[in-house]
Amino acid sequence: MRLTGGCEIGNRTAEPYRRSTAAETRGKQRPTDGGDWMPKNIDWRDRSDLESVTVRCLSPAFGVRIIPSRENQKREFNASPMYRRLWGPVRHLESLQPNANPRGHYAEPDSDTSRFIFVRIQGGFHEIRNSICDVVVVSRFLNATLVIPEIQSTTSSKGISSQFKSFAYLYNEDQFMAALSKDVKVVKTLPNNLKGQRRKKSIPVFKVPYSASLYYYKNNVLPILKKHLVVELVASDGGCLQAILPPDLEEYQRLRCRVAFHALRFRQEVQELATEILQRLKAPGQPFIAFDPGMTRETLAYHGCAELFQDVHTELIQHKRQWMIKRGIIKGKLSVNSAKQRLKGSCPLMPEEIGIILRAYGYLWDTIIYVSGGEIFGGQRTLIPLRAMFENVVDRTSLSMPWELSRMYGREANLVDRNPRSPPMIEEEMKIEAWKNAGPRPRPLPPPPARPKSYNIEGWWGWVAESDNEPDSTVIELRTNAHKLLWEAIDYVICVEADVFIPGFDSDGKGHPNFASLVMGQRLYQSAESKTYRPDRKEVAKLLDEIHDHLYHANHTWLMSVRKHLRKRLVDGLIEASARSKPLSFISHPVPECSCLRQDPAGKSINATSSPHASTPSHSQVLSALGVVHYCPAWMENDLTLQSKSKDKENEETLDEDDSTSSGLFFRKNNGDHDGGNGDISNKEETQLEDQEELEGGESLFSNQVKIRIMSKNTASWFMSLLGLLSGCFRGGTKRSRSERQEDGPEAWNVAAAKHFSSAPKVRMG
Repeated sequence: MRLTGGCEIGNRTAEPYRRSTAAETRGKQRPTDGGDWMPKNIDWRDRSDLESVTVRCLSPAFGVRIIPSRENQKREFNASPMYRRLWGPVRHLESLQPNANPRGHYAEPDSDTSRFIFVRIQGGFHEIRNSICDVVVVSRFLNATLVIPEIQSTTSSKGISSQFKSFAYLYNEDQFMAALSKDVKVVKTLPNNLKGQRRKKSIPVFKVPYSASLYYYKNNVLPILKKHLVVELVASDGGCLQAILPPDLEEYQRLRCRVAFHALRFRQEVQELATEILQRLKAPGQPFIAFDPGMTRETLAYHGCAELFQDVHTELIQHKRQWMIKRGIIKGKLSVNSAKQRLKGSCPLMPEEIGIILRAYGYLWDTIIYVSGGEIFGGQRTLIPLRAMFENVVDRTSLSMPWELSRMYGREANLVDRNPRSPPMIEEEMKIEAWKNAGPRPRPLPPPPARPKSYNIEGWWGWVAESDNEPDSTVIELRTNAHKLLWEAIDYVICVEADVFIPGFDSDGKGHPNFASLVMGQRLYQSAESKTYRPDRKEVAKLLDEIHDHLYHANHTWLMSVRKHLRKRLVDGLIEASARSKPLSFISHPVPECSCLRQDPAGKSINATSSPHASTPSHSQVLSALGVVHYCPAWMENDLTLQSKSKDKENEETLDEDDSTSSGLFFRKNNGDHDGGNGDISNKEETQLEDQEELEGGESLFSNQVKIRIMSKNTASWFMSLLGLLSGCFRGGTKRSRSERQEDGPEAWNVAAAKHFSSAPKVRMG
């Protein structure tokens, strides 16, 4: 065992701490990784001898720091109840399984239909996805052939690669057509005779209102469709069909699920890059959190959150809000008290606030957090507090290479002149001739030419004070908007597959469910038991205001309140979404229509046990609130692996709720007085103590003190005796005379050290 700074204990000899001579220094080599200098005959990469304890002898002035092994710490932490509380499944939802197949008689589409529906879809990623699901249902309802929808943001006029055509820029056309072959007839283009009508603009066009009813299509669209055999629908608000349908039309809801969760697959290049980034995220072998801020300019303007920002960002939000008011999107006032909006839960949670509640819940400083979203309004500076609390905050740009993104974009025309031509040179003779003919001297210089107006408004924000209308988008900006769809597609895949997902906001710039809502909907359908936090922003704002003056030094009571809130919202937030999000977007909450209950061999649903606490809803109460009553078919039961649940695991959430050992030391101020007087301290508390130290500024060194991580009583006593040996190593001892210390010398200390380490407990420290 090596003692960094001059001491080696274990199979090798140990010497008192002393400064190396010049001759000894020349006989040492420097490791390439910047570690401590070591003798040539010792391989600095070989750490096989570190079986029990590694002690770092820093210097007589700094004392000793003993830190537990990361590998053992991780192994023990993964098996702890705290790990299951942070990353484990939601027990009440484990019996929910995806089932979007038809449950009764379901006729296949008419193969010889001569009526066609052509759709143009406008909007962002979540609006496109919602609209595609709706138009498929409308096509089946009207018994018409659906032409592959045209996504306006990805047409050739937007400067994208000519390799792709609209829908194919984002999704896989062949997969879309094959997956819906038994639901709707889908073709790639209109027949030739109808293409001419479209070029002549003789096809009837319907600009469908948001959340239109089936009655609207039956009475307005169907007669025109029968007459002209083709109609064009324009979906611009993120949906063209009401989310809630009558009970007798429940099969249409399951069709929506088949479209959203099975038919819509991203094209190969997008899917491959998303899978590669996901593998890089999981490479360290630890779970990760996906966080979607939901902070777009339109969202902040719609909900009146301008005053949460400063300077030009506030002006930009207010400018957009005024634009929305003029067009009737917002019916409120221009000036809104953003502080009141935040307290009502109408504004997104800032990244700093998300970081605080995650740390309070128990997530460690080295937790991997993936930040999704094509745009975070306010720039990277809004993420600085989150990065200060979690060192592994990553996003798409940090996990991919530029050439990987370029390959996904395809071959695009160069819209920027990388080698601008220099202005034409003025011949010297012309200058001399102009000077001769310039008139008498001295003469006043002419005034300088006026600056071009574009110079005064140069930049992405300069037009705010110049015009009520935003400047027209350039081709480069239109191309970037198309790229954002691909970025959000990657984020969508990663957020759905994340171990934990938490949104900063669940509404877009029109008050409809946003990107995060669709992610939560697919996670609910695909793996309902996976942890998806739905924090109540109103309650979180109240909790944060309670400790506003000492935000990073919270007490135990506050931490337990945060943990209780987040744990409660795992289920309560889901039930609330069925009443708030589902009426606006069905695929944001596809339960109970697209789910079924798994049964155990005894014929009872899994986890059908009552909660020991009256405040916690039972499994049956949760399912009743969600409306899930349909049991999975037999063929699904045979494919599902039923895992036995021990009594301990059944009650793990209850045990963790009252766990006093995880009492949130993350935010307490470190006073260095942890004496372990309460008996055994678990590895979980040890981890938090170390994490607290990192949160408060990194490693702290003491001159005459040693900070010990106590694993057990035996380990603690062993360490205390070790400190006595090290005290002799550094200072020659304090209780013996000077002559006695000189007679003993380093050999006596080596013998004592060897004897001491032979009785060391098997605890790996590093």
